[in-house]
Amino acid sequence: MKVTYNWLKDFINLKVAPAELAEKLTMAGLEVVSLKELEGDFVFEIEITSNRPDWLSVLGIAREINAIYGASLKTPNPKEPKLKSTQNPVLSIENRKDCPFYSARIIRDVKVAPSPDWLKKRLESIGCRSVNNIVDMTNYILFELGQPLHTFDLDKLRGPEITVRRAKSNERITIIDGQQLLLDPEILVIADKSQPVAIAGVMGGKETEVTQSTRNILLESAVFNPGLLRRGRQKLGLQSESVYRFERGVSLSMAKQASLAASELIVKFASGASSGFKSLGYTKPSERVIDLDPLYVKRVLGQTIPAAKIKQILSRLGLKVKIKTKNILSVKVGDFRLDLKTPIDLVEEVARIYGYEKITRSFPCINPGTKTTEKKVPLNLIKNTLCSLGLNEVVTYSLIDRNLLVKSGIKIDKELAEIVNPLSSEQDILRPTLLPSLIKCLAYNLNQQQDYVNIFEIANIFSATGAGVEEKLVLAIALCGTNSFLTKQGLVKEETGLLHLKGVLEVLFNKSGIKGFDFIKKEPGKISIILGAEEAGFMLDLNSPALNNFDIKNKQVVLAQICLKKLFSQASTEKKFLSLPKYPAITRDISFLISQDVAVKGLLGLVKEKGLPLLYSAEIVDYYQGKQIPAGFTGLTISCVYRASDRTLTEDEVSPVHNSICSLLQERFNIKLR
Repeated sequence: MKVTYNWLKDFINLKVAPAELAEKLTMAGLEVVSLKELEGDFVFEIEITSNRPDWLSVLGIAREINAIYGASLKTPNPKEPKLKSTQNPVLSIENRKDCPFYSARIIRDVKVAPSPDWLKKRLESIGCRSVNNIVDMTNYILFELGQPLHTFDLDKLRGPEITVRRAKSNERITIIDGQQLLLDPEILVIADKSQPVAIAGVMGGKETEVTQSTRNILLESAVFNPGLLRRGRQKLGLQSESVYRFERGVSLSMAKQASLAASELIVKFASGASSGFKSLGYTKPSERVIDLDPLYVKRVLGQTIPAAKIKQILSRLGLKVKIKTKNILSVKVGDFRLDLKTPIDLVEEVARIYGYEKITRSFPCINPGTKTTEKKVPLNLIKNTLCSLGLNEVVTYSLIDRNLLVKSGIKIDKELAEIVNPLSSEQDILRPTLLPSLIKCLAYNLNQQQDYVNIFEIANIFSATGAGVEEKLVLAIALCGTNSFLTKQGLVKEETGLLHLKGVLEVLFNKSGIKGFDFIKKEPGKISIILGAEEAGFMLDLNSPALNNFDIKNKQVVLAQICLKKLFSQASTEKKFLSLPKYPAITRDISFLISQDVAVKGLLGLVKEKGLPLLYSAEIVDYYQGKQIPAGFTGLTISCVYRASDRTLTEDEVSPVHNSICSLLQERFNIKLR
């Protein structure tokens, strides 16, 4: 929407600079996207939201300026002209829902000519092309009051009656830009006795347009169904300033006022004479009454605004405000404000005109709890760590089938929490563990031809107690399949096993700041997870009967479940940062064969102890079992990194330490160096 500074001054006494006015309008919700100086005037381009069709006019914007500054608003009040001769048009409306109001005014003996310079300049300053004085005056009223109008050449209309109706199938019309359009019953038209003469609210027809030869005109002002016009306009691929306003809603009171204002201009500047007038449809504009409590305004805004100030703001916006009771304001909303329906809408009006910048900033009241909560590692850290390792999070149902638990073969040492009246047999218990659901999910994905499935879930598990149901937050992981990845040597395919699951958990524990953790094998296929000195969970290699129950063929499934409360108790979010080493390191590898019965953790601990103080780190970098390795043995490579913080180590310093480590491993673990 474009409007000029001088045009606004026709409605309101402006004493502020255009730049200041643009800032004030923007802060009140009418965003001024550009301000340009043009031939001694200033053009405001304003972004109008779809719920404020009243702003699509000079009068609507002037009303907002009146509310902001309290300047005197000059409201136009055209009067019904005296008719020299009476010949009222004949009108009919087929469906009042399509057209709630239609009026036609006959003006005779007009002189069609170029528009006066002031009118042409004002329209062209906002981007509207001048056509002739009759068309320009209706466009002028459209921009000034926001009500679309249309003029027909009265002498080119066939028959005495104008009808507002739906188009007939395969009816055609040639519009003013020369396009011939095929119509259907979804299009609302204005028709004479024989054919459509305009697409209602969108565009007029070529045959009845006002030209230099026009002497008598019929001036249309109406209210159409916004939804119907929008669908019709979109179907025909048309757009106009008129339909832009009709789609958003126009008011009945303004439709009547605009017809009078346009008639007054045409009589004055085109030498016309009013000859007749006829209207159909609603005659009384609808008004809504909303009760507003100033205390409600305070609760919403957190700011005390006096009732007198609230009344002043709403009155300046063109609303009729009365004091209903001591604490209640009765606000009567005219039909030009289609967006005001509830008290909260009025609160928004008060806030934006009062000024959001005046509302005191305050922080919400927070009452700190009296109990300290246990230290927890954020769940996002756990989820992000597992996702970074390639795992996918799943969400399963809290209610499961008892048979699903039996099929998994997982033993539960606590009493099950049963549902008294289950909706189905598949939801008869609260899950005592997450693993059966993960196995079912894993089996489904394998059945969809997925070669590698790695999933996890964080959720509550349940058990029955004498006092009710106990909940416990746990993490469960399930891995299965062949993982493929690229190395320098090419594509490597590796079957997932307990060692891979152990590696995932080690990364998670290290990221969580857990220093003391261990994995202890207590029974075949099951390994206990120790955090600190307490058992926090277990790892499990799913046995063959359970695999068969889930129809998993020729695959190894490894599972883990950890109590997060115990994990949180051992976790630490403290981080220690060290400066980068100043001196280079020396790396030596030890490749050897070792019996599969030897625990590698103890071996690494001994290596690190023996290598002090020069040994900086020691870790396994290669693990191999194959044809070259004797049965019962494993090929390992330990990479030893030697470094000093105050100097560069020499070969003479490193070699004795490294050799002593090799000798110790041979003596203690009976390794065979390769």
